[in-house]
Amino acid sequence: MASDRNDERLAAPGNLELVRDFVNTLDIQPGTERFADPVGLALWLAEHRLVPFPPTLTAGDLARAKNLREALRAFLQANAGLPLDPGAARAFDDAAGPVRLRARADEEGWLELLPADEDGLGHAIGCLVSIVFAAQREGTWSRLKVCAECHWALYDHTKNYSAAWCGSQCGARVRSRRYRQRRDSPA
Repeated sequence: MASDRNDERLAAPGNLELVRDFVNTLDIQPGTERFADPVGLALWLAEHRLVPFPPTLTAGDLARAKNLREALRAFLQANAGLPLDPGAARAFDDAAGPVRLRARADEEGWLELLPADEDGLGHAIGCLVSIVFAAQREGTWSRLKVCAECHWALYDHTKNYSAAWCGSQCGARVRSRRYRQRRDSPA
């Protein structure tokens, strides 16, 4: 499974890859959690340059980051054509609501949102939110989805937006399950 998950073809363009990496800090199928404690979260944020140095975080910060991650995963499930979890928007608002953002215009007059907080979890969440905002504006957000089988985040590079699985193992499991259902159902 790891070979499929590390496949560069699943990577999102530009900074959107940070959002994909953030969602994938929880690998649901084997139950691997990168944010086991506040220190793990702080190190991940620093490794991914969402903060200049590892911040001191609390258990509340850890819960907030995990809630944001799962809200984003729910949004990606909706991008994959699944119904949006009714609590996802509220979870996102609770996690991202306190974040302060500032607007900046570039040389061509395009606006971008940037985190106003200098450091810490607020800065990191502000970065992630601004990346999602920009991806929605650019039209790349809808291509970031989760695998229909294991919920691993992937970027859909297909022309017709048809990517459904993170790799061949998940696709094979789904096809095998469908085959068994057809074979075992009374005709």
